[in-house]
This record gives sequence, structure tokens and C-alpha cells, in this order.
Amino acid sequence: MGTEVVRYKYRLRPDALAERALMQEWHRCRFLWNESVHQFTTGRKPNFAKLGTMLTETRARSSWLRDGSQVAQQQMLRTYAQALDASYTVKGRGRPRYKARKKTLPSLEYTRQGFRIRDEQLVLPKGVTIPVVWSRDLPSQPSSMRITRDSLRHWYASFVVTREREPIPALDDDSGVGIDWGVTQTATATDEQFDLPHAQHRKRCAAELAKSQKRMARRRRGKGQAPSKGYQRARKQAAKVHKKAARQNRHDGRMWAKRVVDEHQLLAVEDFTPKFLAKSTMARKAADAAVATMKRELVERGRRAGRKVVLVRPAYTTMTCSGCFARAKQPLELAERVFRCWACGHTACRDRNAARVILAVAERGHTGVDDVGHWGPPLSGGGSGAV
Repeated sequence: MGTEVVRYKYRLRPDALAERALMQEWHRCRFLWNESVHQFTTGRKPNFAKLGTMLTETRARSSWLRDGSQVAQQQMLRTYAQALDASYTVKGRGRPRYKARKKTLPSLEYTRQGFRIRDEQLVLPKGVTIPVVWSRDLPSQPSSMRITRDSLRHWYASFVVTREREPIPALDDDSGVGIDWGVTQTATATDEQFDLPHAQHRKRCAAELAKSQKRMARRRRGKGQAPSKGYQRARKQAAKVHKKAARQNRHDGRMWAKRVVDEHQLLAVEDFTPKFLAKSTMARKAADAAVATMKRELVERGRRAGRKVVLVRPAYTTMTCSGCFARAKQPLELAERVFRCWACGHTACRDRNAARVILAVAERGHTGVDDVGHWGPPLSGGGSGAV
């Protein structure tokens, strides 16, 4: 079966002293990140080795930096170097930007030399001890760790560990499924039993969220004044509502992805990027559907299980017939939910037809409809018009 590298996440319960130490460490690491961004924007553009040398020299002069963990600070510089490299190689990835003090959530990285687990507690450099809620046992000794804090001010630790792979059911090589994303229904598959309906978790929480947001608006103070305790309580309640809906969506996505991956060898997934929906009239409904979350869960689980995952570009998938691959002469309006082929007369659900087109493209070894031959209008000489 083999092994796999995964993350195990646990809740932390730091006291006031430990939380203060974590925040101080985060401010040191944030300073190093911002200084690295400053070095790049001013034209120096140092690499990771040069940044490490600069860190050593700066720690020798600054007692404030020496009071922190050198491991966490080096890992912050390594993370910056990786983000900078990814900005050149990953399409759409921008350059690293400054981390604002009030808008950026804390995040600290430690290698195995930077932490210990003693008496069921997490021990960090400088004698910081934090209780851990061990919801499950670690399968192996962790190689690294990441400490984060969410919008509810809850602290978490995720450990990178190695574990045995889960047993994967043997499947036929020709078993495949196509997935088309949408808003009315989050995911439409070639087989109806693998559809993912729109659960509308955020819509059910809308009344409670609106109540918290109105309370925030009433208790908001003027610019430059510290927020009141009542405002902070209302903001925390609104964050709880958002967190609850996000967790429900993530849980539904994991359960659905497991069911799809266990039954199919080929996963043909529409490479849909829902960013543009945030500027449309469907922004709230699209956020409730959480297409990005569902897509990430399906792709990650499929790759971990050893399935063949093909991301198909969404262009023309709705306009193409799954029966004869003829393309419609005009795009379908959103109100048109039934696809009718002008060439062969095939009629099907708009999203179901698109899912079948996506699967057909992936089975032919392509990643876009344009890469596959289409049917054109009949030729004057009596030919079929295939191209």
C-alpha cells in the first residue's frame, strides 16, 4: 500500500503568557517578511541564502530578534523565498506583499529542531509550553509543524507526519466521471447519483449573521478610537457564523469527494475559477455553493488515491453536444436549462450535457474542447463536415 505524507491538525489551549509569547514571535517573523519584501521592491532581490546571512547579522545586533526562535525566523524567510519563486512559475500568482499588523492572521513554522512534545504538551523555544487537545494519535513522529490562529482567535497546530495509505478499492480502468460546477447545483456529474446539491449552509445562517452585523454597526466607534468590548463580541459572533458554514461546506465536500473517488478511476473535473462570480449578481449564492472548496477536496483526494485527475478548461463545454460534439452557434443564456443540438437533435440537461462533454474530452487525452475535432455545418459537396 505504501505511505503518504499528510497533516494532522489539533486545537491548542495557550494561556495568557503563552499567547503573548506566540504573538511576539509572530511580530518578529512578520517584520522579517516585510523586510524581505522591502529588499525586493528596492531592487536588491536577495535569495534565500542571502536572506539567511542577513538574518544572522541582524540577530547579532538586535536583542529583540535574539529573544525569538531562530528556527521560526528562518522558516519565515524560507516561506518568503518559496512564495517569490512561485510568483514566477505559477500562473496568476502575484509577488509577495507586506503583512499588515491588523489584517494578517498569525502563522508560525517550525522544523523538528524547533519544538518538542513532552507530557502530551507542545514545548516551543524559550520555555513556552502549550496544552494540546489530542483528538487522535499521531501516526509517526512529526517532521515539521505550523501554528496558526483563525478569525475566532483560536490557535491550532498542524503536524506533518507519515502514515500508511488507506486501502484503495480496485476499479476498472474505463470507469470515469465528469464533473460540471454550477450555482443552482454545486456539482453535476455524468451519473445522477454522484450529483452534489446546493446545501445552502450560509443561507440558513443569514438571519443570525445579519443580526450580528447590525449589532456591529451600532457599536462601531469613530476612526482612530479603540473598539469597544461589545463591538468585539459582535464581531466574534459574526465570525462564528461564517466559520460554522465554512466547516459544514468542507465536511460535505469531503464526504462527497470520497464517494466519487471510491467509484471512479478517471476524474474529469471542470477547471472552473469562480472569482468572476464575486462581481456578479450571483456573488452571495456562489459563495454559499463553495465551488472552490468542493473542487479542492475532490482534486486532492483523487490525487492522493492514485486516480487519474484531468482538469478540463470550461470554454465551450456548455455549447458542445455530448453526442456528436457539434458546437452551438450561439452561447446559451443562463435561463436556458435544456441543451438541444442543432446537428443530431440530442436533448439533455444543460449541466449534465456539459459534464459528459468534459468526460469525453478527458477520455481522449485532452484538456479542452478546442483540442478535439468537432462537427461543422454540412458541406455543399455532400460531406459530413467533420474537422
